[in-house]
Amino acid sequence: MSFEKFQFNEKVLAGVTAAGYKKPTPVQDQSMAHIMDGRDVLGLAETGTGKTAAFVLPILQRLMQGQRGRIRALIIAPTRELSEQTHEAIMQLGRKTKLSSASIYGGVSIVNQINKLRSRVDIVSACPGRLLDHISRGTIDMSSVEVLVLDEADHMFDMGFLPEVRKIVRHLPAHRQTLLFSATMPDEIRSLANDLLNDPVNIQIGNSAPVMTVSHKFYPVQTEQKTALLNDILKKTDTQSVLVFTRTKSRAKSLADQLIRGGHHATSLHGNLTQQKRKQSLDGFRNGRYEVMVATDIAARGIDVSRISHVINYDMPSTADAYTHRIGRTGRATKTGDAFTFITGQDAELLRSLKKLLGDKWQYQKVDGLTISPSVCESMGKRAGQLTRRGNGRKLFPSRTLSTRKPQQRSFKDAHSIFCSPRVQQAV
Repeated sequence: MSFEKFQFNEKVLAGVTAAGYKKPTPVQDQSMAHIMDGRDVLGLAETGTGKTAAFVLPILQRLMQGQRGRIRALIIAPTRELSEQTHEAIMQLGRKTKLSSASIYGGVSIVNQINKLRSRVDIVSACPGRLLDHISRGTIDMSSVEVLVLDEADHMFDMGFLPEVRKIVRHLPAHRQTLLFSATMPDEIRSLANDLLNDPVNIQIGNSAPVMTVSHKFYPVQTEQKTALLNDILKKTDTQSVLVFTRTKSRAKSLADQLIRGGHHATSLHGNLTQQKRKQSLDGFRNGRYEVMVATDIAARGIDVSRISHVINYDMPSTADAYTHRIGRTGRATKTGDAFTFITGQDAELLRSLKKLLGDKWQYQKVDGLTISPSVCESMGKRAGQLTRRGNGRKLFPSRTLSTRKPQQRSFKDAHSIFCSPRVQQAV
C-alpha cells in the first residue's frame, strides 16, 4: 500500500516523497479516495493518526486544476497553533505545486494578514474569531470556496466556537464539499454534521491510537510532593521529549521556571504568552532545544511533535476526553509512548472513569518516599467527598467535574471498556 495508488499529480506526489511519507495511515487510506471523488466526509479519528494530510493532499490535488489566486479551500481550526501547523503542512506537501496558503488567527497584526489576503491566496487555514473579523471588515472573499474543512470539531465545541462556525458557513457558497474531522462525537457535533454535510461518507478508525500505543501509569501522590516526583521521573527515566500538563497558566509558568532552575532545558506554553513567545517555545521544543515543555490544555490540540516520548499529567485533566487529547501527543500513529499521571485524593472520581476507559491498559506506579498507597489515595477521595460545609451542604473538597457526554457519544459505536484489577510496579 503506497500513495501512488491515489494517482496524485506528480508535483503533489513530490511533496509526499519530500515529507518522508512511505505509506498512508488508516484514516488517509480510508478517506482520501472519497475526498478526491468530491464526497462529503465525516471522519472520526484520534489525534496523531494523520488527519491533516488526509484532507490536505486531496485539496492540493483538486486545486492543481482551475483558476489560481482565489480562495478555493477554507480550513477552520480551533487554535492558533493548529491553524499554523496546517498551513505549514500545506506548504510542505505542496512545495512543488506553487499553490499559496495563508494562516489567519488572532494575537498578531491583522494588517499583515490583510496584505497577505490581497496577494492572491488559494488556501486559508483560520481560527473562527479572526476569520469573522476579516468577514466583517470585508477583507476576505470566500465566494469561490469549493472545499470547507472543520478540523478538531469537538475541540471547537469545547471552546464555544460552534456559533461562530455557523456564522462563517452562511458566507460560503451553498454548493461545496464539506469535510468534518473530530476525535469524539458529542450530540452538538453530530447536529452540526447533519446540518452541513450532504450524504457524507462516515470514516471511523477503530480504537484510538493513543490507547493502543501508549502505556498509562498512575502515580498516587500528595499535592506537595508533585514537583519532587516530577524531578525524580525526569532524572531517572529515559526520555526524548517530555510534555507536562498543568491546570493553570500560572502553574505552567512557575513549574517551568522551577525546572529551569533545576538544570532542565524547559519552556512553557500557555495563553498568557504572546504569539511570538508561543511560537518560540513550540519551535524550540520541536527542534530539541527544550527537552521539557510545561503546558496548559491549549497545547493538547496544537502540538504536532512526532518525537514526544512522554506525556506527564502533573495536574489531572478535567474530563476523560481531555485525558485522551492530552496523551494523544505521544504514541502517534504506530509509535509507542508513555503517559504518566499524578493523582491525588480529589481525583478519585475521574480516576474511576479513566480506569473504565482504559480497561487493562493502566498500572499504578510506586516511587519510594514520593508516592503514597493507592488505597490511601482512594480513601482520601472518599472522605473528601463526604465532607460538607457547615450550614450549606456543599462539598468541602468538590471532586473534579466529569464529562457529561454519554459513552455512545464518544464514537459512532458504543465504547466498550472493562474494569481490571490494578497492578503495582516499582518505578525504574
